[in-house]
Amino acid sequence: MSQAAAQPKVHIEVASDPRAASVLTADALALLGEVHARFEAARQGLLAARKQFQARIDAGALPDFREDTRAIRDSDWCVAPTPAALQDRRIEITGPVDRKMIINALNSGAKVFMADFEDSSSPTRGNMLDGQINIRDAVTGDISYTAPEGKHYALKSEGLATLIVRPRGWHLNEANLRFDGVPMSGGLFDMTLFAFHNGKTLAAKDLGPYFYLPKLQSMEEAALWEEALSFVEVRLGLPIGTMKVTVLIETLPAVFQMHEILHALKDRIVGLNCGRWDYIFSYIKTFRKHADRVLPDRSQVTMTVPFLKAYSELLIQTCHRRGAHAMGGMAAQIPIGNDPVANDEALARVRADKLREVTAGHDGTWVAHPGLIPVAREIFDQHMPTPNQLQVRREDVQVGRDLLIHPSIGTITKAGFFGNIDVCVRYLAAWLDGQGCVPIHNLMEDAATAEISRAQLWQWLHTPDQRFDDGDRIDFALFDLAIAGVAQRLPRSGLPGQSRLAEAAALLSELTHASELSDFITSPAYARLDHG
Repeated sequence: MSQAAAQPKVHIEVASDPRAASVLTADALALLGEVHARFEAARQGLLAARKQFQARIDAGALPDFREDTRAIRDSDWCVAPTPAALQDRRIEITGPVDRKMIINALNSGAKVFMADFEDSSSPTRGNMLDGQINIRDAVTGDISYTAPEGKHYALKSEGLATLIVRPRGWHLNEANLRFDGVPMSGGLFDMTLFAFHNGKTLAAKDLGPYFYLPKLQSMEEAALWEEALSFVEVRLGLPIGTMKVTVLIETLPAVFQMHEILHALKDRIVGLNCGRWDYIFSYIKTFRKHADRVLPDRSQVTMTVPFLKAYSELLIQTCHRRGAHAMGGMAAQIPIGNDPVANDEALARVRADKLREVTAGHDGTWVAHPGLIPVAREIFDQHMPTPNQLQVRREDVQVGRDLLIHPSIGTITKAGFFGNIDVCVRYLAAWLDGQGCVPIHNLMEDAATAEISRAQLWQWLHTPDQRFDDGDRIDFALFDLAIAGVAQRLPRSGLPGQSRLAEAAALLSELTHASELSDFITSPAYARLDHG
């Protein structure tokens, strides 16, 4: 690949890092520069449109289906056929892009492994570059890992999960690569490098490249991904449509544009996914100034509450009408080896959740731990003998605007208030220390849980006259007291990111006291990362 005639000035933090030399080759940088130059202005325009949309909601408007795209929703069309490797996606496992995780996930017995550069990865320079190296080695079959205690990990010879990569969302930058002083889009950085190093190898095996696209809010954002993917395909000599995508519907604005998002990507999209934890966060963020839509404790906001049930069933109906797969949500439980009773209770909750998904018509589901694969697979095998359920049209589903934004009934408890503080501080401390997938209370948490927790705290404290279930007022005096005592409530040793707990608590306090809710906690936290 020859460099473009007018390449912008490139700046790479610690360019002498051997990881950078391996991943950011001259040809890779040339392509990254072209992608940045072509799409950065459009990305910034879409991010500005998000702010304009939110300003209207803050002023009292309600999200709704678009009148200007009614013809897309009402007309008959289907997405392109799904590749053989993605016809059966009944169990997908997700996790960060570290070497051991990639090997274990590909060997796990799941149908698909989503290698995550986004919510379950802390985007240090080392993590992002190592992730690209690890994935490249996995694609070539050369990946292996020896743990400090001597245990060796390598790929099996057969039965590997199909690889899908989740790049970062449109809002995130890759500050370690700048063109003319402007940081590159984190998502375009992740996508372009993965395709550059692995595209031809995977395409020759009819295995992609495949992507999960996160946090879209509109069909215009989907269309920008379509343009960027097509551009990279042309530059790499791949036929248009080679790279396939699944889109996570994990923002409230996007649920009103599912047909439109499918249509914008119809020559390469294979499905939509219920990214339910981020969806709850998005509901809170969207209605942050609507006192009549304040959510109760997050433990009470389950997939059976009206707005979440409507969201998941409408997604199934929409996908199957268009020939796309409808993927279910995450089971975040971790097997509890030292407490059989608690473990049985946790597995029972997983079974009930997966039974709800498969009987509703979902074509597959997510788990965060290999130990949950047999449980989820048993449920899906029993109730879905075919590779998928595209034949389940769910024509009985009747979902309108009001049901999708229905207030959730429940209570706010002091346990939930303190729990949000403690979980957010624990996760954020680990994230700042370079770990984005963190075991907390027997759940494998990623950034979505921290986002829900801190958004709820902000809304409860900034919405007038919010009270706990015992009648006490929710106020900053209690919040400040809880923040001051967070270290005393947490274990004194063994926590990921233990040395950064005070910094995490201070950041949560700052963001919660702010007069406006920050769109994403990872944006202000990104500047505090140690990019080793």
